[in-house]
Amino acid sequence: MLDYFYLGLYYALRFFVRTAPKCVLKGFLKSLASAFYHLDKKHTNIMRVNLKMCFATLKDDEIERLIKKNYYNFALFGAEFLLNQNTTKEQILSKISFENEGLFNSVLSQNRPIIVQTAHYGNWELFSLAMAARYGAVSIIGRALDSGKMNEILSANRTRFDIELIDKKSAVKQALKALNNRRLLGILVDQNTAKNEGLECEFFSHKIMHTHAASVFASKSGAIIIPAFIERNESKDNSKDDSFKIVFYEPIDMQVLSQNHSKEGAIRLATQAQSDATAAQISKKPDEYFWMHKKFKCFYKDSYA
Repeated sequence: MLDYFYLGLYYALRFFVRTAPKCVLKGFLKSLASAFYHLDKKHTNIMRVNLKMCFATLKDDEIERLIKKNYYNFALFGAEFLLNQNTTKEQILSKISFENEGLFNSVLSQNRPIIVQTAHYGNWELFSLAMAARYGAVSIIGRALDSGKMNEILSANRTRFDIELIDKKSAVKQALKALNNRRLLGILVDQNTAKNEGLECEFFSHKIMHTHAASVFASKSGAIIIPAFIERNESKDNSKDDSFKIVFYEPIDMQVLSQNHSKEGAIRLATQAQSDATAAQISKKPDEYFWMHKKFKCFYKDSYA
């Protein structure tokens, strides 16, 4: 029954998002973000803790402004998910620019498997569509939604432009097969893991548990890992849509790391490099990161009490 409630809400929101004037839509999303800021005490507190851990010099009022902007960006993310369904490759790419694309093209020219490491940053759903529209076949590792009906809708949107979904629970064989077939493999690596599922790394000078999945896949397949993130260029004209920029960071080559380190040491260094790249991107525009999960839970659990 709950599935059909979600489905009805989805269609109602999609109709509103697609028909409302841009200025009206943005006003509605700002009101929605403000409501969540005031009512969703649990996630507001998690965001507050995370931001204080990462940006100790920020004043309290600066942190609160970041949290409010983060809620608004997340509301925009939801609206854009509804707007981007059934769009063409050309329509997707018309919104996107690319920074440091030479780094990525250099990796492509080597004809080696490629893992694109990203995070819950900016509009990460648009990110996979843009990568597939520009570079071809993509496989992404993720988790199915609890709602079957909504998962069908999400999957239909995610699998356009030759995008393959790989279930997180049984990812190893499919991920290695995708890399062997020279499909880009996209992995979100930024969320907290259990101590037996990741490696201890640093993130903004604090200890975290970081998934080493990308590093392990790269070690097994000979893939190069390239960190990349999508950031928003907010339009100053409320009647126009925002544009986006995909930013590439220096590739992480397990073969190079393995020349001077053991296999385990190379995996650890590659995993830390992914954490560093994520932190570097977040430092540029912290309001675009998804701060609502307990990033530091393994080592600082009491901070979220």
